[in-house]
Amino acid sequence: MNVRALRIALLSSVATSLVAFVAAGQEAAARPRKVMKSDAEWRKQLTPQQYAVTRQADTEPAGSGKLLHNKAKGLYECIGCDTPLFSSKTKFESGTGWPSFYAPFDKSNVETSTDHKLGYARTEVICNTCGAHLGHVFEDGPAPTGLRFCMNSAALKFAKEGTARPAEKKAAEKDQPTPKN
Repeated sequence: MNVRALRIALLSSVATSLVAFVAAGQEAAARPRKVMKSDAEWRKQLTPQQYAVTRQADTEPAGSGKLLHNKAKGLYECIGCDTPLFSSKTKFESGTGWPSFYAPFDKSNVETSTDHKLGYARTEVICNTCGAHLGHVFEDGPAPTGLRFCMNSAALKFAKEGTARPAEKKAAEKDQPTPKN
């Protein structure tokens, strides 16, 4: 095989791989979600940083997140849809500059996709309810999972233990007897 034919074969292989990587990312983004909003609705709901992180897969600067050093007990929820994502029980200090967890609160609340934005494969973590980009997961975490879910604070909000979320409040109210006048 001559050099020209080799170059064409190599470029063809790279192009095919690139199309497959892009398609995989679009497939995860295009999947039907329980919470779907227009771009304008997301921009209205989220701050510019939250939008950049969750809707455009940006990353906040290391050490800048408000939840990085949070030690309170509770749940870390999706900023876009309130889905419980991580528990304070699985949070650990990774030294990376982002909140890190060794397991999700419920595996069905998150999904993963392969991300090649930096030129190599990383595993992106996405909210399964609204499709928000949360961060990445790496295989260098502590026991028992060996995983490090490295999340952006901008993609999360914290619900302190003992504070009921709106859906839980409504459910609790339904269980209460109706007051009589």
